[in-house]
Amino acid sequence: MLPIDADGVALGNAGLPPLRPKDAATVIVIRRDAPRLQVLMGRRAGGHAFMPDKWVFPGGRIHRADYRVAAASELHPEAAEPLVRTCPPAKARALALTAVREMFEETGLILGRPGKAITKSPEWQAFIATGHLPDLAPLRFVARAITPPVRPRRFDARFFTVDAAHLVSLEPGAGCGELDETAWFDWEAAAALDLPAITRAVLAEVAQRELEPGRPIPFHRFDRGQHRLLAV
Repeated sequence: MLPIDADGVALGNAGLPPLRPKDAATVIVIRRDAPRLQVLMGRRAGGHAFMPDKWVFPGGRIHRADYRVAAASELHPEAAEPLVRTCPPAKARALALTAVREMFEETGLILGRPGKAITKSPEWQAFIATGHLPDLAPLRFVARAITPPVRPRRFDARFFTVDAAHLVSLEPGAGCGELDETAWFDWEAAAALDLPAITRAVLAEVAQRELEPGRPIPFHRFDRGQHRLLAV
């Protein structure tokens, strides 16, 4: 039986070469219409092989369709400039679209503006059918993290924030079933949830960025089994 790490994830076979990380995007939705800041969290369904029952931000891996879909707006330079230090511009745009799409798929929340487009992509058909095009301008890039080499699934994830005021609605929908519960939490309550280590680290980082907006964007990676915290 494979050993389990602190996040409840089975570690891979140390005798095999590590998997190449897949590009992914995650979005932290911040709500400011209450006395205390709130953040949207979702609990992964218990049947998942990867981090079951953990509370996470909406997100997932990039799809080829994310490179081709039309958008109502493009990334703000404040987000685009640091993001393109991590990948080519076309991928940077696609990652932002991944964040919008995954949030919609998992929570039903729409970051978009009224608009029409034609798409043959099954990944985007449901979003486009709402009568909206993805709105990238409100997104801000706040962190990058690569899953440790010993994990059976690895991601090169870029984390974005967005103010909930830009959403079409603040009420999460049913989603695709990957998250069995979604809810708004203030920061203290969110930190008390059963969180993966990187989710906890990014949650703390976003809280600190509220006080220091110009902070360097952190890059979490692992070299020879050791966690390294760099700047993007």
